[in-house]
Amino acid sequence: VTDAAGDAAAALDERRSTAADGLDTAASALYDRADDLPGGDTVRNVARATADRLSTGADYVRSHDAKRMMADVESFVKSNPGPALAVAAAFGFLLGRALSRD
Repeated sequence: VTDAAGDAAAALDERRSTAADGLDTAASALYDRADDLPGGDTVRNVARATADRLSTGADYVRSHDAKRMMADVESFVKSNPGPALAVAAAFGFLLGRALSRD
């Protein structure tokens, strides 16, 4: 199990730059299209805030290795067990739906 975790961490570290670039690309596209979205200022502000979060996420992924990210997740789960359980349940539901489609 320890070897598998180490291999997973190494694979994640190898792909961090690609993941961060993808987050930055999504943030940039959202920034560029925010003014063209229908729905008024509220929708535009939400789009810009989401783009900011994506950009912040890209910076986080670039500056933290897999071990540090896992430690941060562990700390979050210990500090916020209810929301963490809700996120895990939602993720499990979505994963189950995605895998059960024909």
